[in-house]
Amino acid sequence: MCPAPVSEDTPRGFIIPIGGGEDRVKDMAIHRKFVELSGDGDADIIVIPTASRLEETGPDYNRIFTELGAGRVEFLPITQRADCDNPAFADMLDRATGIFLTGGNQLRLSTILGGTLVAQKIRRQNAAGVPVAGTSAGASVMSEHMIAGGPGNSAPAEGNINLAPGLGLTNAVIIDQHFTQRNRLGRLLTASSFNPFLIGLGIDEDTGAFIGPDNVFEVVGSGAVTVVDASHLTHSSMWDAGTGEALSLLGLRLDVMGQGCRYDLTSRHAFPPDEHAGFCSLPA
Repeated sequence: MCPAPVSEDTPRGFIIPIGGGEDRVKDMAIHRKFVELSGDGDADIIVIPTASRLEETGPDYNRIFTELGAGRVEFLPITQRADCDNPAFADMLDRATGIFLTGGNQLRLSTILGGTLVAQKIRRQNAAGVPVAGTSAGASVMSEHMIAGGPGNSAPAEGNINLAPGLGLTNAVIIDQHFTQRNRLGRLLTASSFNPFLIGLGIDEDTGAFIGPDNVFEVVGSGAVTVVDASHLTHSSMWDAGTGEALSLLGLRLDVMGQGCRYDLTSRHAFPPDEHAGFCSLPA
C-alpha cells in the first residue's frame, strides 16, 4: 500500500514513529513536540488505542495530551472491524489536527484497521498535512511493509522475521521498536535484506523519529535511532539461505543517532545536531 497522494499546495504531515516506553510523567518531550505540531491550544487530537486490549490506554493518552495543552483530545473505541464504519469516527478524523496510534499488538491494529474507512482517513489526513504519531505497535504499522514479529537476541537469519502489510503512510522505511532494549538488530537486518530499497529504522524506547514533509527526520528523546541502509549491498545470501541459516550481508551502512541528529531519507545521509537544521521544519 503506497502513501496517499499529496497536494502540490499542502505539504504532507509529519510521520512520527516512537519506540515505545516513552516518558509520560516528566519532560514528556516526544508528546510535547507532537502536541505542538498538532496546534497546541487549537489542537484536536484523536487517539486510536486499537492495538491495546487495556481499557485505560485511550483515557491515559487523553490525559497526557490534555495536560500538555491540547485544545481537544478524544479516543476512538475501535475494537472490531465493524467499528471502522462508524460515520461519527470518520467525522472525528476529518476534523483532527493530530492522530496518535498507541502501542499493543501491531497485527491486531493492522487486521482491524487495514482496508477500512478509518485507515483511508488516516492516510488522507496525513497527506493533507495532519501529523500522525504512533508508539511501539503504532510505529511499526506506519510503513508499507510492517515487521509483524520475530525473535530478538538473534543474528540475521532466514526465517527469523514475519512481515505483513502496514498502513502505508510511508514506503521509504521499515520500522522496528523497543530496539536496543530487546536487541532487535538481527531482525531489522533480516528485514532490510529482503529489499535493499527500504531504509531500516530501529527506534529505542522513549525515542521518536520526527519525519518531516521534506523527508528528513530528527531524533527526539533519550535513546537512539539506528538506521540500516542496504542500498549499497554488494552481496546477500538471503535468496538461497536455508531456514535458520545465518545470513551474509556485505556492504551495509549503519548509523546510530541520538537526540538532535537528523537523517535525510532521500539522500541517505546522517547529520549531527548542528548540521542540516534548515531542512527540517520541526519546532524548537
